Amino acid sequence: MRHQKSGRKFSRTSAHRKAMFSNMVASLVIHERIETTSPKAKELRRIADRTISWSTSVAGLANKDRAKLSPAERQKIVHALRQAGRVIKQPDALHKLFHEIAPRFEGRPGGYTRVLPTRIRPGDASPMSFVELTAAAPVAKAEKKADKTDKPAKPAKAKKTKE
Repeated sequence: MRHQKSGRKFSRTSAHRKAMFSNMVASLVIHERIETTSPKAKELRRIADRTISWSTSVAGLANKDRAKLSPAERQKIVHALRQAGRVIKQPDALHKLFHEIAPRFEGRPGGYTRVLPTRIRPGDASPMSFVELTAAAPVAKAEKKADKTDKPAKPAKAKKTKE
């Protein structure tokens, strides 16, 4: 029984898996959309969402002037950078994550990626999927309700009768 053993192994050593997902998260951050097999996409979603959440936790602080930050705020930024840097080894991807992607997702409580099934690969019949970053933060419920009240009511459709 596999109780409390999360994650797929993909017939790879742990070092190979770690390197593979590190590269995949970096590619996802740089390109914002990648295609891979569906099982890898589902595992990648877990790792990518966790990494993006590190950057969104300091999104408001990362774009401020360093001189205006308190020592505690600087420590928080450095800690988040190092935690995300454990997964993303490429400096340009890490910079894009903290300066472009994190402000986009600031205030969003999760769900930064989506997996879209695309096709069956001809060579080995593997199901393929796109993994992409979602758009911007969702509209709050209060704003949605306000939008609905502003719209005029739809006229009722007339019923057709048989003649």
